Amino acid sequence: MKVDLFDFELPPDLIALRPVSPRDAARQLIVHPDGHFSDDLVAGFADHLNPGDVLVFNDTRVIPARLTGRRTGRGDSEPVIEVTLHQRTADAIWLAFAKPGRKLQVGDSVTFSDDLAAGLRAKNDGGEIELEFNLAGAELDNAIAVLGVMPLPPYIASKRPTDERDADDYQTMFAARDGAVAAPTASLHFTADLMGRITERGISHEFVTLHVGAGTFLPVKADDTTDHKMHSERGEVDPGVAERLRAARAAGGRIIAIGTTALRLLESAADKDGHLQGWSGATDIFITPGYRFVAVDGLMTNFHLPRSTLFMLVSAFCGLDTMQAAYAHAIARGYRFYSYGDSSLLWPASQ
Repeated sequence: MKVDLFDFELPPDLIALRPVSPRDAARQLIVHPDGHFSDDLVAGFADHLNPGDVLVFNDTRVIPARLTGRRTGRGDSEPVIEVTLHQRTADAIWLAFAKPGRKLQVGDSVTFSDDLAAGLRAKNDGGEIELEFNLAGAELDNAIAVLGVMPLPPYIASKRPTDERDADDYQTMFAARDGAVAAPTASLHFTADLMGRITERGISHEFVTLHVGAGTFLPVKADDTTDHKMHSERGEVDPGVAERLRAARAAGGRIIAIGTTALRLLESAADKDGHLQGWSGATDIFITPGYRFVAVDGLMTNFHLPRSTLFMLVSAFCGLDTMQAAYAHAIARGYRFYSYGDSSLLWPASQ
């Protein structure tokens, strides 16, 4: 499909630079199965669910993955290099994006502190680099935690600096497993009070893990979706979780993915009939209109960028025409967009 089909005009003042407080005071646009829309707050989320439904959260934890160092070992010039880690492939090796990448060549070193440095092993298509650090395992984790900065999305970072508030604001209440460089932002809206209302209504929840990579922010540069290459992300569905989700569906419950990361992982882990098994690995699933969803019945998600893979995903879930109309509705009513913005609850027409 032509990428231009997924374009729309977004007023810059609708890009949220801070979340609302409390978190569940954010607005929520409900896209109903018949295609009509209604407006609510995330605090009322439980009212749109049924007893027996199951929410699936991504329990990844964002690490301070943005590091600043200097290129060393090549002449007198030592330019500043900003590195954003996005996927760990071994104890001492990370895939990353570097800025300015043109100043790096294979074999270069980047020094981040007296104790932490990395050598450039490879430079791949799309600006991705492979770094091998002089530390590994927990030692490397500790060094990154000390030196790194929370990697806010570029549409926020370009408008204001990261600060102490972001360390809490950009972490979900479910964050448990280190490894993401971007938050599963749909879950940022949840509070203890909201979870209490959800439980009281007879709705259960489960956790899966997908370590979100910085590739989620990369623009789609191709003119056609068939020419776009997705970056992979590593994830895991525990066998016990898969078994409970199968049982809930068999009993008539609906599976609602909280965020596109949970949805992408569940769809990657399911067979063609929607049967989930325990699963672990890397997924580069790219969902566009025409995809047949088998594992997920509903989706809660924030509002996404024009021409992005995530707007393509929600257009596949509810239909392109429906989502274009839904986003026009949200823009006209001043909904806040992107990571710190408002929410939507999507029910596909097949429901």
